[in-house]
Amino acid sequence: MKKWLVVVIALGALVSFSQAEMKCAPGKCGAAMQKGMKQNGMQGKKMMKMFQSVPANKATLLQEGKAKAFCPECGMTLPMFYKTNHAAHVKGKTKQYCSIHCLVEDIQKGSKPEGIQVVDANSLKFIDALKATYVVGGAKKGTMTAVSKYAFSSKADAEAFAKVNGGKVVDFKGALEAAKADFAKDSKMIAKKQVMMTQKGEMMYGKMCQKTDKKFASTAEAKAFIMSNNLCKGLNGKQMQAVGLYLKNR
Repeated sequence: MKKWLVVVIALGALVSFSQAEMKCAPGKCGAAMQKGMKQNGMQGKKMMKMFQSVPANKATLLQEGKAKAFCPECGMTLPMFYKTNHAAHVKGKTKQYCSIHCLVEDIQKGSKPEGIQVVDANSLKFIDALKATYVVGGAKKGTMTAVSKYAFSSKADAEAFAKVNGGKVVDFKGALEAAKADFAKDSKMIAKKQVMMTQKGEMMYGKMCQKTDKKFASTAEAKAFIMSNNLCKGLNGKQMQAVGLYLKNR
């Protein structure tokens, strides 16, 4: 029970993160995001308990629009999974993904991403993915996958990380091949969870939200619409994700 409460409290902060993030110009977010974090008690050590996460003012958002705070594939909040973020140009627009898994998902749909970048897990800066060195596997938890994949600007940094945490040191091609190899299994795991969340989202939508006939192309778009239109009242982060999934899939 205590573990469940901790998860709910942590996910509840995602709403304020996202609301504040919408107010930021492209690039680094600052005071607005920090305010949302403070209101939800997610600063300092509390924010850093999940390895992928960074304080909001340390996250760089390269994509634009009302849904820029969310991964365009899964809808997850980008700063919460920042150390595994990837970005690419797709059909003239920049898309920022929470993970290499979601990048692969976009590729599987037929997209042809160009100029792929990845966050260096040490400096937190975006770097050319083709020049990055990855560590696949190891003790640190992955994003949208059972096998973690973290990138570094230098091979020495990657080897040092692998020495402490385990994992295999590879280049971008190796990491991409690993993500593709894991994709079916990871997608099955994710889909199972999303089915349950969608069912819960439908119930919450019926009880806590104003009705809308609008169609959504992604969970990220649905979540941005919920917040910008105050569609639902009293949702925490996990509930927001669930309602977003329902609106996208209904």
